[in-house]
Amino acid sequence: MKSKLWVFRDINLSQRASLVQALSISPATASLFLARGVTTTDEATTWMSLQAPHDPFLIPDMEQAVERLHRAVTTQEPICFYGDYDVDGITATSLYLSFFGSLGAQVRAYVPHRLREGYGLNLDAVQRLHNEGISLLVTSDCGTTSHKEIELATKLGMDVVVTDHHQSGEAMPRAVAVLNPHRTDALYPFRGLCSAALAYKVAQAYQLRYGIAGVPLESLLDLVALATVADVVPLHDENRNFVREGLQQLSRGARCGIRALKQAAGVTRDCTAETIAFKLAPRINAAGRLDDAMLGVRLLTTDNPSDAQQLADRLEQLNRERQRIEVDIMAEALTSLKDQALPPALVLASRHWHLGVVGIVAARLVDRFERPAIVMAINEQGMAKGSARTTGGFDLYQGLAACRDVLESFGGHPSAAGVSICESRIDEFRSRFSAVVAGWTHGSVKFPTLNVDAEVRLDEVNFQLIQEIGTLHPFGAGNPEPTFAVTRLEVMDSRTVGEKHLKMTVRQGASLPFDSIGFGMKSLLERGIPSRTPVDLAFTPELNHWNGRDRIQLRIRDVRPSVSK
Repeated sequence: MKSKLWVFRDINLSQRASLVQALSISPATASLFLARGVTTTDEATTWMSLQAPHDPFLIPDMEQAVERLHRAVTTQEPICFYGDYDVDGITATSLYLSFFGSLGAQVRAYVPHRLREGYGLNLDAVQRLHNEGISLLVTSDCGTTSHKEIELATKLGMDVVVTDHHQSGEAMPRAVAVLNPHRTDALYPFRGLCSAALAYKVAQAYQLRYGIAGVPLESLLDLVALATVADVVPLHDENRNFVREGLQQLSRGARCGIRALKQAAGVTRDCTAETIAFKLAPRINAAGRLDDAMLGVRLLTTDNPSDAQQLADRLEQLNRERQRIEVDIMAEALTSLKDQALPPALVLASRHWHLGVVGIVAARLVDRFERPAIVMAINEQGMAKGSARTTGGFDLYQGLAACRDVLESFGGHPSAAGVSICESRIDEFRSRFSAVVAGWTHGSVKFPTLNVDAEVRLDEVNFQLIQEIGTLHPFGAGNPEPTFAVTRLEVMDSRTVGEKHLKMTVRQGASLPFDSIGFGMKSLLERGIPSRTPVDLAFTPELNHWNGRDRIQLRIRDVRPSVSK
C-alpha cells in the first residue's frame, strides 16, 4: 500500500504573520485561513463569526414566487410540493410543508418513485395532480429542465414555481417562477445553495414581504443542514451559517423525527457534519433508493413520537438492505475491472444492479481508483440509467455535455450527475467519455494526492490550536478538515487494532508523545514501512475524550517513511 503524493499549499509568509499578529492566533491556524483563500483580517473575522444573510429577493423570480404562494395561502388553494427522492429534495419538501402548513395553507407533498417514475417532474404525475385538484405546483431539487412537463401543467391551468440548483445550458422553463442560483441573470452573491436552502430563502422572503410565519425560521435550519452536507455543496458563505445553526438543532433533537432517527442510528453525541454524512443522510436516502422517499418526508414532518419511531426503524432496515446490495454490486464492479489496464474514466453497467444504489458504488470507485466513475443499471427495455461521480477537479457536467449526442439525457452538477443511455450505445459512450477525461489529464497518469495545509512542529499541536480550528467549523465540501504534516517522527509504538486500524504513539525530538489512529490503514509493515523507521505523518488533530479526560489525538490521513536529510 503506497502513500499518496502530498501537495503542500502555497503560503504567503508575510500574510500569515499579519494574521497571527492581528488575530492573536497560531501560525498553523493562520496557514489554514490562507489555504482557504482567506487573506485579510476582515475575511478571517467573517469566517470566525456569522455571515449576514443575503437578501432573498436577489434570487431571480423570488418576488413572483412569494406573491403566488401568498395568494394560494390566503385563498386556501391546494398547493403540492413536489420534491426529488434524495436528501435535498426530501428536506426541501419537508421544509415547505412545515412552513406553509403552519400558515394554515392546504398543503400536500409528492415525491416520484425512483424506479417507477425516475427523476424530476413527469407527465403522468402532472396530469394526476391536476385531476386531484392541485393548481399550484412547487418543485424542489428538480424542474430546471422540465420544459415539457411544465408546458403540460400550464395547459392544464396549473401554475408552477421551480426551486432547483441543477445547472442547465438551456433556457429556463416557462413557469411562474424559476428560482435557481445558477441562472445567468442571477444577482444573488452566492451560487452554492442547495434546494433546501433555496426553500429556506423562499420562507425568509415570504416572512419579509408579508410579516408572518407560523414557525420560527431558525427552526427549519436542521433540514437545511441535512441537505447542505448530504448534497456536498460548498460550505462557504451562508452555507456555513446554515450548517452551524442546523447542527445545534440536530444535536438537541428539536424535531420529533430527528430524535427517532438518531436513536435508530445510534447517535448519542452532538451532531457534526460527519454525523450527517455517515449516519443520518444515508438512512434518509435509503427511503428513496429502495422504497418510497415519502417515508423520509413523513419522518421529518410528523409530530407523533410513535409514528416517528416506526418510520425511523423502517429507514434503518432499508439502510441495512442498501448496504448489503452495495457490497454485492461493488464486488461485481471490482471483478469486472480486475486484470485490465484502467481507462481514464470508469463506465460500468449491468442488468443485475439496483438503480437506487449505483450512485454510492460510483463514489466508492472514485475513492478507490482516483478517476471519474459512472455506474448504471440497465432495465428490461434496454435503457441504462445511473449516476456519475468525479475527482480531482474534473467537471462532470461539462464532460457529459461533450457526449450529449450519445446520451438520452443527463443533468446535475460539476461533481455529481445522472445519466440515461441506450444499452447499445454504452461502449461508444465509454470510449467518448474516457477520451474527454484523458484530454483533461493530458494523457498523464493522475496519482492519488493529499492536500496538506501546512507543515508544523508537533509541539505546535496543542489545545489552543484545537480551539482555533473549532472556529472554522463546520468542515465539508469547499472547507475540508485541516490537514497538517509533521516530519521525522520517532515511532514509539505501533500496532493494529480491530481488524485493520493503525494505532501509533509518536514523538518529534523531545516533544511529548502523541497517540495517533489511522482508520483502515493496516500496519506499517503492510504499508512497506519497516519498524524503527522514522516517518512523516499527515494528520488532522482532534480531541479524544476517554476516562473523563480530553487528550489530543492525531487522526492519520497518510504516513510515509521520512527522507534522510
